[in-house]
Amino acid sequence: MKVLVVGNGGREHALAWKLAESPKINGVICIPGNGGTASLDKCQNMPMRIDDFEGIARFAGVQGVSLVVIGPEAPLATGLADYLLAQNIPVFGPTKAGAQIESSKSWAKELMTDAGIPTAKGETFTDAEKAKTYLQKQGAPIVVKADGLASGKGVIVAQTLQEARTAVDTLWDKGFRKLVIEEFLSGEEVSVFAIADGITFRTLLSAQDHKRIGEGDTGLNTGGMGAYAPAPIVTPELMARIEEEVFRPIISALKRQDIDYRGVLYAGLMISTTGEPKVLEFNCRFGDPETQAILPLLATPLDKLLLACAQQKLADFPPLEWKPEKSVCVVAAAEGYPEDYQKGNTIAGIKAAEELEALVFHAGTKKKGDGVVTNGGRILGVTALGETFAEAIAKTYQAIEGIEFEGMYYRRDIGHRVLPKTPSPSVNTPSVPSSKSFSSEDEKEDLWGEKTEK
Repeated sequence: MKVLVVGNGGREHALAWKLAESPKINGVICIPGNGGTASLDKCQNMPMRIDDFEGIARFAGVQGVSLVVIGPEAPLATGLADYLLAQNIPVFGPTKAGAQIESSKSWAKELMTDAGIPTAKGETFTDAEKAKTYLQKQGAPIVVKADGLASGKGVIVAQTLQEARTAVDTLWDKGFRKLVIEEFLSGEEVSVFAIADGITFRTLLSAQDHKRIGEGDTGLNTGGMGAYAPAPIVTPELMARIEEEVFRPIISALKRQDIDYRGVLYAGLMISTTGEPKVLEFNCRFGDPETQAILPLLATPLDKLLLACAQQKLADFPPLEWKPEKSVCVVAAAEGYPEDYQKGNTIAGIKAAEELEALVFHAGTKKKGDGVVTNGGRILGVTALGETFAEAIAKTYQAIEGIEFEGMYYRRDIGHRVLPKTPSPSVNTPSVPSSKSFSSEDEKEDLWGEKTEK
């Protein structure tokens, strides 16, 4: 069968790669795809915009596509799944109503509260001055969130009241007219994905992401600079609690809203020092770069899992099978990311990295002639597996050291939580401010496919 993957990031390359592994898949079409999917076996790119709902539906029908997998949050939030389903095209990804769980943090917070899901206390504001008055009463540290899509960078953890007030002004100036302010939770962050079909769900392996640009988890928030899986902090006992206290009640709450949610439910959780989980946020899609760390460990055919979800047959699906190794993904980014950065720089060394048994997932790249050039902020995600985290980390860094492009930057401490004594060299670390967060226009252009190969 043929599968169509919507998106052009590292997550979509990983999805296309995993789907293409299946002998039942004879073709994967990526809209618009990137430099990596352009050279993937059984895969072809189609240079279309991901907001061209009519064009995508027409193309899927002509090509005889059996399933459309929607990667990014933006087309989900604007109703691509709804449009395709109305054309009787099977979709993996929630409808616009379900995607509110990511596109509206205030809506999600209310849903969680009504469902009794453990989460941070917070308030929603549509007036910047009232938000600042609330900040003054609550004190710092405190968390300021944009109520809307912000490419993974709409959350600002303010350590001081001045930083919090600046966060309100920054997000307001960027056009966010609704803000959610929450209490600061301490502990370890972890990502847990569930595949939900509107009735039941299956959890995937847990992962831990590194959001900050700088080593030692410092500097600006990014879309993610690296990840590893499975996260040791999520024991079988804790996973059972997360399933019962988070995923089961949220699916029930969605059903009470008459939302038939078929797709990924991504729970960003804070695990306290006493092992108590609280939800920081829900997302309506696979995380990036967590997906690049998790999918290489999945032994169950991904196409079967996603199709069972779309057909609402997860209850009869066999238990998921996983490889026993550990997985680590390190992101290579452009100099200046997540602020201003150059595009069009030639990338070398990818084949050499793959010869070292690494998986190189493309994110901000495009094909140019016989080569590949940079086309975004996060350029590549280099993943390797090992029997231990130490082995996986060593293999990943050995591979990434052979990759080159002008201004290439990557953190050298990915996995520091599982290897607390691993040295963190100061080289390759940019000078970065401490707390602000934003979404660049360049990333918006990448997301909507305006910078893809013609």
